[in-house]
Amino acid sequence: MTSQTASERRTFLIVGLGNPGRSYRANRHNAGYHVLDQLASAWGISFRRRQSESLLTDVHRGADRVVLAKPQTFMNRSGRAVAGLVRYYKLPLENLLVVYDDLDLPLAELRMRPEGGAGGHNGMRSLIDQLGSGGFPRLRIGIDRPPGRMDPADYVLQDFSEAEREAVELAIRRAIGCIEHFIREGIQAAMTWCNTEAEQT
Repeated sequence: MTSQTASERRTFLIVGLGNPGRSYRANRHNAGYHVLDQLASAWGISFRRRQSESLLTDVHRGADRVVLAKPQTFMNRSGRAVAGLVRYYKLPLENLLVVYDDLDLPLAELRMRPEGGAGGHNGMRSLIDQLGSGGFPRLRIGIDRPPGRMDPADYVLQDFSEAEREAVELAIRRAIGCIEHFIREGIQAAMTWCNTEAEQT
């Protein structure tokens, strides 16, 4: 296999959505942060740099550069941070992957898609508004619907329960595999692997 030329080297931006601050750290709404924290740990890197209202770290995977970002703007303004990074790195939207929680998926189920709408998620709504498009890949992590008549806004800001944590940890490990497939093989191959894995659990 020949090495990639400079023109073939790509930059990927992997964004995990969440709310900054100690009080939000273990919340369901911070599932995107949880994935990126464990991905960074698996790759032996840490979030030490600030840019465009985000915590960043980056690494080379083969010839490709992969930037991991956790917006620090709070969820409903995430798009401002992400749009700034997309402009800075001059990224095509197909090289952006956003990881976030989803109330409409069962707990710990994963779904990767090449594009889509906000689906009622305030962070995704902010991204689509700021980027002017929903045409970017996304990886959703199911957190299930709130019980009874609980307000979804309250539910997403609760911590995962003890009973949920084992399933969520397994989902995070699978999500890391989804991201690695996306970088190596592209969105279609990653969807085949990731969504099939989700359906088998």
